[in-house]
Amino acid sequence: MKNLILLFVAVVTVNLSVAQTQVGEVTLPNTASFGGQDLVLNGAGIRKKALVLKLYSGGLYLTKKSSDAKNIVNADETMAIKLVITSGFVSSEAMSDAVREGFDNSMNGNTSSLSSEIEKFIGFFSEEIVEGNTFDITYQKGKGVVAYKNGKELGTIPGMKFKKALFGIWLGDDPADTKLKKALLGK
Repeated sequence: MKNLILLFVAVVTVNLSVAQTQVGEVTLPNTASFGGQDLVLNGAGIRKKALVLKLYSGGLYLTKKSSDAKNIVNADETMAIKLVITSGFVSSEAMSDAVREGFDNSMNGNTSSLSSEIEKFIGFFSEEIVEGNTFDITYQKGKGVVAYKNGKELGTIPGMKFKKALFGIWLGDDPADTKLKKALLGK
């Protein structure tokens, strides 16, 4: 009986350790659920600046794994990007600036058609940001982009055009970080 209990504990421990992925100093779950849709971790990586400053660890969650960035960006399917802040250099102001730059790059400098949506999204980062904060940037089919900070819903922005521009920040032709893009795509 004692051996059976030890075997059970060993199996549960192995299963729990497999249910997560280590990304730098951050542990991301291998699954997530948003809008009633179960998602799997497609890939994960670290956003760096100047090759040495680690800003955040991030993971891309999809309904099924894919390495095709264009299909992911264009898909009308529930998905999420989880960002865990790992640097004190990521402030509300720095995040707002980075998001503006990301939209500019994602939309080839032509952001005017989504300017009000972009400003609303940037407003989601207005409260203080500290190391350890977790942002879930989700697209929920039939609802739109829903953002969360530490599990608390920040707001919703409807529309596929906005979703495509937003996910293009990480997965577009001019991504925020090319190494992170490859990691999110599981490459």
